[in-house]
Amino acid sequence: MIIDKFKDRASISDLCSWVSFAPSNYYYKSRTGKPGAKPSTHTWRTDGTRVLNGQLLDEIRSTLEAEFCCYGYRNVTSVLRDNAYLINHKKVYRIMDENKLLLGKVISSKGKRCFVQHRRIDASRPMEYLCLDIKYVWVEGEKRNYYLLSIQDVYSRMILKQILKSSIRKYDVIDLFRSIDLKYGIKGVKIRNDNGSQFIANDVKRYLMNMEAQQEFTHIATPEENAYIEAFHSILQREVITRHEFNSFYEAKTTFQRHLTYYNQHRKHAAIGRITPQEKWDQYEKQMEKTRCILAPRWEAETGSAGEQPVRTTLANGDDRVGALDSAPAHHQSSLL
Repeated sequence: MIIDKFKDRASISDLCSWVSFAPSNYYYKSRTGKPGAKPSTHTWRTDGTRVLNGQLLDEIRSTLEAEFCCYGYRNVTSVLRDNAYLINHKKVYRIMDENKLLLGKVISSKGKRCFVQHRRIDASRPMEYLCLDIKYVWVEGEKRNYYLLSIQDVYSRMILKQILKSSIRKYDVIDLFRSIDLKYGIKGVKIRNDNGSQFIANDVKRYLMNMEAQQEFTHIATPEENAYIEAFHSILQREVITRHEFNSFYEAKTTFQRHLTYYNQHRKHAAIGRITPQEKWDQYEKQMEKTRCILAPRWEAETGSAGEQPVRTTLANGDDRVGALDSAPAHHQSSLL
């Protein structure tokens, strides 16, 4: 640089003036790392003590691990202040962001997805194939949409579970599958869904993989590959949504609860022989009971009275198999053939 070449003959300010170069640019030295002050490593409490941010992080994790807790950083800030921390929401945001604890900030999906190979599903028993999807529900009284997530058993066309919420997140999907697993068991079940952000999330895929369920995705812009749940949505549109103008979320929720009971227990379904989904499921149960009665004497003769039962029941007798919005699942899990 010409200024460095002649700086022993004239002052830096004169040289910069002669070449029309700002002295501040000459003296500027670039810095490495993030600009600004370094983030604090401790957090103050109202009693005048300080704790390490690692301890604060443990408390944040403890808050978020509570059942049903889906707090964002502002609610977490409020909880920490209730627990005598002197902290603002910006610091809570930074700590939660660094540790990937922010609610719904980014839906992360890595790895290959198993896409649908055949559009038609030939289910031979209940809880062999499940389909799920989300439908928009307009609530006129609140001038906004809510989201209805339904999970359907393909064999019987029964709706196992529904939730109606202002938003459906990956945590809601996991909780829904958890409740179904507690009641029916999802090990070995094949699950078909579209490519919504709630379904492709790594946490959802990981949960289903750990439960040994097989998740498959429809191709982009191909709703016909999820025709079974789409057909149910068509029924919902015709029988509920176009016939009701909802004044509130509560009215919509109770209406869908009543329709779910009607659909599962009373509405005849053409695709399964003009019987109800409940009857279709019960027919399979009765057939399995006959099979057990036939095989039991032969099994005992071959293995003795101490032999294990070769055929396992799907559900206990009298168990309520009708899904309900936000209903608490029976803490009962049984296996399928």
